[in-house]
Formats: sequence, structure tokens, C-alpha cells
Amino acid sequence: MIIKIDGVENKELYCREKLLKFLKENTHGGKVSPQVEVFKFIDVQKDSFHWVMSTFDTDRDFEKVDPKGWNLKNYLANPVILWSHDYTIPAIGFAENVKAETVLEGDIVFNDKEFDEFGWSIGQRVKAGALRCGSVGFIAEEVEFLEAKDRECDLIFRKQELLEFSICCVPSNPFARNGGSKKLEITEVIQEPEELSFYERVCSGLKARA
Repeated sequence: MIIKIDGVENKELYCREKLLKFLKENTHGGKVSPQVEVFKFIDVQKDSFHWVMSTFDTDRDFEKVDPKGWNLKNYLANPVILWSHDYTIPAIGFAENVKAETVLEGDIVFNDKEFDEFGWSIGQRVKAGALRCGSVGFIAEEVEFLEAKDRECDLIFRKQELLEFSICCVPSNPFARNGGSKKLEITEVIQEPEELSFYERVCSGLKARA
């Protein structure tokens, strides 16, 4: 999960206790101020471009996002698909048929190879099953806190505006998947040296094969 306050990433709030404290101190009558952007990672079905973007399940951050609370108006006018919430590179595709009923879902179209080799390569990795995860980026508008000892989560995002949907590597919500697909289970995460960014490594690989 990534947290941004008024557009600035706040790594201190990656700690769940600190995030809860911050939200409680800055929520009045259910309304959140300042602007809080939340980026949550989910699992999707292999070999399918129809994606379940968000569910009402409790995720690994011990939080839930109410599917009835999605504000899609602005997103539908600019339904971008990004790589790992990176706003510094162009969108790698776009979404169609986005709707929020029992879940938030839609169809993803990746860019063509002719004008975007990187975006196309991400689509090929999704098709091959090497990438299976996605992440919703949203602005939290209304939040409900749960205090009972037997609660199933700490908070529920009741109203939120969808900003973008990203393809990513590791999910927060392993339950968001289509019927018949298997849950992605992360057993190990290996971090590579940071000499080159992922984008630079992919571009280098594409040039080497050209």
C-alpha cells in the first residue's frame, strides 16, 4: 500500500497504526481532510484481460473498500492504466466497461507494440501469467472506523474517487479474482539492485532483442 497526503508520498503512514491515527485525527463527520490518496494492490485472474479491480474483502492492511462508494465520474473520462502508479511515464493502456456493483471491475486494453513497446510488453507478461496483479489508486472521501474487539477490519473506506488502475507485482487484496481462478500466494520477494529502474531494464531487454 502507498499513501499520499495532498499529493506527497508519506512513508511514515505505511505503518498501519500510524495511518489509523492520522485518519482518526483528520476525519470529521466521516469526511477526510486533507486529501488522502490510497493505492491498494490486488490479485487478478491469469490469462484474462477482464479484471476485478477491487472487492469488499478485508485485505492485508486489515482494511476494506466499499464497492458501493466508488465515484467513477472523472475516471471514466480518462480511464488510464498505469505501471505501478508511475505518473512519470505515459499510460500503458486504458480501461473499458468499468463498473462498481458487488465489485469494481472492467476490461483492460494494453497499448500496441507499434507505438509503445513497454506498455505492450506488460500486456504480454499479463497474457503469459508473469504478471497477475493490479492496484487501485483512489482519493479517500469518507471513512468508517471499527472499534469492536471481534471486528473483521480496522476501517472501511465508504466513499472514494477512483484516480487510476495500475498493473503491479505484489497485491494487498489476494481475494479479488474471478470465479475459478486461484489465489496468488506470495512466498518470497526478491529485490534487485537499484542501479537501473524497472523501466530502464525492460527497455534494455527490448533493444537487445530488436
